[in-house]
Amino acid sequence: MAHPKRKISRTRRDKRRTHYKLTPKQLVKCTTTGEFHMPHRAFWHEGKLYYKGEVVMEKEVMA
Repeated sequence: MAHPKRKISRTRRDKRRTHYKLTPKQLVKCTTTGEFHMPHRAFWHEGKLYYKGEVVMEKEVMA
């Protein structure tokens, strides 16, 4: 059987294993629109940009 040439420290081993605990992105529901979005992020809904339940910007319609 193959043997490692040098001992791998606990720190290096644990660094490699940190990625196993990833969780799915958390979503919250907007109180104004009812849309699910990432917390502390602005999001588009029906041509309007919402942040903290308020309209921040409206999308311009080019003719």
